[in-house]
Order: sequence, then structure tokens, then C-alpha cells
Amino acid sequence: MFAVIKTGGKQYKVAPNDVLRVEKLAGEPGETLALGSVLMLENEAGLQVGAPLVEGATVAAEVVEQTRGPKIIVFKKKRRKHHRRRNGHRQDLTVLRVTEILTDGKQPATTKAKPAAAKTSTQKPQAKKAAAKKAASAKPAAPKKAAKKTAAKKAPAKKAAPKKVAAKKTPAKKAAPKKAAAKKPAKTDKE
Repeated sequence: MFAVIKTGGKQYKVAPNDVLRVEKLAGEPGETLALGSVLMLENEAGLQVGAPLVEGATVAAEVVEQTRGPKIIVFKKKRRKHHRRRNGHRQDLTVLRVTEILTDGKQPATTKAKPAAAKTSTQKPQAKKAAAKKAASAKPAAPKKAAKKTAAKKAPAKKAAPKKVAAKKTPAKKAAPKKAAAKKPAKTDKE
């Protein structure tokens, strides 16, 4: 017996006791989920293909753990434009163990493994609110001091002194090389 289910935009062929990793689904480890998007079902009666779903078919699965997939590097580049972007991504995943494939409109018995964990999660926001109220009641003295500081900070700012422009130095001219005096033939008495 097997079924083809759709979850997280993907299709999976599952059978009882199969373990699979799917896109993140809400649920704590130990809870039972009902996956109702059954596209195809094969059992003793034969093969049933949905249009688009098989009527009354459900797959019951137990949440094993909430995990994350491997890191994937996303690298984008536009050539000759000096444009490069590098990002990393890790997909959130849920590991499921298929417990049974139900037909004829039956629903799985839903179980919650940790009801105590739900209570602690609701207590945390209440504790944060109480702490915030205590902090808010203690803060009125602080804004008065801040008001004095802001008044002192609003004093007129000094203008920056103008920058002195450095006089440009012209490069020194090189001395012209001395020309060798043209040798004139010495005058002789005979001329």
C-alpha cells in the first residue's frame, strides 16, 4: 500500500513507516499530523487516481523533529558590470514518519506530546509584559535627565574654520645644459 501526497509544493510517494523530510510544517516532535492532499492511492481495492485529490483519503504522520537543511550558496553575477552578490540559505525542514494511510474519510487520532511546553510558551510573554511594566514604572526619572541633556546639546554649534588653501608650488625649472662653444678654427697669420 502506498500513496502520493503533496506538501510544500512537492510530491512524495509514501508508505507506512517511511521517514521523509518535507518543507516546514507546524508541530512539535511527537505530534500527529494529517496530510489531506492525497493525489494517488494504491491499496487492496486497486489504484485510485484523484482529480485532483482522492476523496476521503488521508495520510497520518508523526513529527520526528524540526531541523534545517544544508547551507546553499546563492551567487549572482553580472559580467563586466562589477556586480556580485553572495547569499547563503538554509531551508527549515520537518522530519515525518508515516504511521498509516487512511481511506473512507477516517481521520487520525491527533496527539500532542508536550502539553506542558505549550503552557511555558504562554507564560513567557506574560513574564515579559510584567517585566516591561516594572521597567516602565522605573523609567520616569530617566526622561527628565534626558531632557536636560538634550537642552545642553541644542547649543549652537561652532562653525568649522575655513580650510587654508595651500599655495601651489610650481616645479623649479631645470637649468639649461651648457652648450659647448663651437670651435672656430683659430685664425692664423696667413689669412
